[in-house]
Amino acid sequence: MSRILVKAEDIRQWVEACGGYPVMMDVPDGTRSRTLLQLTFGQHFLNADENEGPDRPYGYELVSWDEWLAELEKQNLALQVSDDPSGGNEQEYRIIGRHDDRNTA
Repeated sequence: MSRILVKAEDIRQWVEACGGYPVMMDVPDGTRSRTLLQLTFGQHFLNADENEGPDRPYGYELVSWDEWLAELEKQNLALQVSDDPSGGNEQEYRIIGRHDDRNTA
């Protein structure tokens, strides 16, 4: 079973409870750029020497919660998370469209 988080406070609480951090990457998209949102979990990304400068791991950059949540809102996205109390992978999530017909909770 899963649930969809839309409120900024709910999203941040869930991610932080799982040891996660917000990351973003701008990628070329025709004549403009597109911002990709992602989450990273654990200390590995934060402790990596490559997390600074132009050669960040996978191109993602650690950003503030305000910046990440503003972009999530701008793109009209939500976070779908596992609601499995049996101790499944709590880091399982998907970033989805808020008004996607398949995402009725």
